[in-house]
Amino acid sequence: MLELKILSRLLDYPSEELWENAQLVRDHIQSAESFSDAGKAALLSLLDAIVDRDSIDAQEDYSALFDRGRSVSLLLFEHVHGDSRARGQAMVDLMSVYQRNGFEINARELPDYIPLFLEYLSERPFHEVTEWVSDAAPILSLLKARLEKRESPYQAVFDTLLGWATEVPDLAPLRDTVAREQPDDTPEALDKIWEEEAVSFGGDAVNGGCPTPQRPVREVSSVKWVNEGI
Repeated sequence: MLELKILSRLLDYPSEELWENAQLVRDHIQSAESFSDAGKAALLSLLDAIVDRDSIDAQEDYSALFDRGRSVSLLLFEHVHGDSRARGQAMVDLMSVYQRNGFEINARELPDYIPLFLEYLSERPFHEVTEWVSDAAPILSLLKARLEKRESPYQAVFDTLLGWATEVPDLAPLRDTVAREQPDDTPEALDKIWEEEAVSFGGDAVNGGCPTPQRPVREVSSVKWVNEGI
């Protein structure tokens, strides 16, 4: 499903390939039949917000948004299990789903990284897409509400995804809850997170005695660009 590949590319860490293939991505957004006119406009605005800038600046802003704090983390299970052992088992289970369906990922990639998850779904039948998106709808809705609060154009990706869910949580109470949340990306909040993580640094039974990584590697894009640019 090409639309999911587009969303994966837009939500992933902005690599040089996005600048090289920007016009192709723009063309695919405009021609995608399952995107509404409003959705297309929002996704095009997101694309422009990324590629109309220097790549280094765009990458720095991306990291500042998604990698500071946990409230808009793109690691799906972090919003469900936090840093508990249950998260490790959930990732093992998701990895097994990938492997059973022939979807191979780099060993250094986290299976619950949402752009990677969308890459997987892009290769599955549409009924599976709606099932997975519906199951994840509470988290996707929360992320949408939090990105709305930050006035981030990335909210367009989650708004589009929720259009494929069979049931979506009421966003009004979510927005009220999010409005009362304290920022978790301030220096004080980040210090507290690092203090909490330091307590468990001695070992992680789920991960062979090593601490479970909290963020995907940012050296390269996690999703796979192919010859046609998507």
